[in-house]
Amino acid sequence: MSDIAASARRALGAVGAFLPMHFTSMPSVGEQRAAVVRMEAAGYRTTWLNEPVGGKDVLVQAGLLLAATEHMTFATGIANIWARPAVTAHGAAAMLAQAYPERFVLGLGPGYPAQAEMVGLEFGSAVGAMRDYLARMDQLTPLPAIDVSYPRIVAANGPKMLALARDAADGAMPAGRPPAFTAEVRRSLGPDKLLIVGMDVVAADDGKDTKSLARETVSVRLGLPGVCEGLKQLGYTDTDLSSISDRLVNDLVGHGDLDSVAGLVDRHLRAGADHVVLMPADTEMEAGLRFLEKVAPALMS
Repeated sequence: MSDIAASARRALGAVGAFLPMHFTSMPSVGEQRAAVVRMEAAGYRTTWLNEPVGGKDVLVQAGLLLAATEHMTFATGIANIWARPAVTAHGAAAMLAQAYPERFVLGLGPGYPAQAEMVGLEFGSAVGAMRDYLARMDQLTPLPAIDVSYPRIVAANGPKMLALARDAADGAMPAGRPPAFTAEVRRSLGPDKLLIVGMDVVAADDGKDTKSLARETVSVRLGLPGVCEGLKQLGYTDTDLSSISDRLVNDLVGHGDLDSVAGLVDRHLRAGADHVVLMPADTEMEAGLRFLEKVAPALMS
C-alpha cells in the first residue's frame, strides 16, 4: 500500500457526505462555511464538494472551507477535467495539500459531452481524455512546481475507467451501484488502491414516503448510459429494472429509518469500500443538513 493511499484512508474515515445543495441555486460562501462547521460538529471527518461546470470552482470552494474548519478533510467529487487544464489542477491541488496536510483529496472525472462543449472543447473518448489529463498533470513546466503529494482518485463505473483508475491514479470512485458492484470493483482494483463509494440517500423529513423518493432516484440512475446493462451482469432481472423492484431500491439507495441507511453503508464497507460517501438527492441545504445530523450517530457507531 502506498503512503498516499494509507494517509488518505486515515484522513477520510469510513463515512463522509456531500455538502447538500440544489444545483439550480448555489448557497453563498457564508452558508457553505456554516454548513461544514455543522457537519464537523456532527462527527463527519470528510465533506465532498461537487462541481457543475460554469458554477462555483470546486478547488476554490475547498480552499475556503478548509480555512473554515479545524480538522475536516475535503474532497472533490468530482473536479471536472473540462473546468481547468491539467497542470492548473495539479498546481491548485498541490497548494491545498501543502497548506492543509492530509486534509485534501482530489477526485477527477470527465463528466459529460455538454460540459466539454461549454468550454469549447471536444469530449471524444472519456477514458482517453481522462488518461491524457492524468499524464499531463505531471508534465514538466517552466516554473518551479510545488513538490507535495496528494491522493488522486477517478470517477469510474465502467471497466475501462476502473482499469485506468487502478493503473494511473490512487483509486476509484464508483457511484450509485449496489454492494455487489463494490465487491467487484475491489477485486479489480486490488487491496491497495483506494475505493470510495458514492451512495445515494433520501434526505427526507420525518413522515415522508422515503421508498417512493428512493424509487425516483433509482429511476434517474437507470436512465444513465450503461447502468441497466451493468446491473443485469450483477444478477438483477428485467423485471427488477422495469418495475424498479424493492430489492433494487434497497440495494441502491439509503432510505427509511436510520438503521436502514447505516446498514447499506455497512454492506458497502464489508464489500471492500474504504470510504462511503452519502449523496443526498437534490435537496435544499437545510433539509440535507438536518438529515446528515440525524443519521450521524448511527453511522459513527
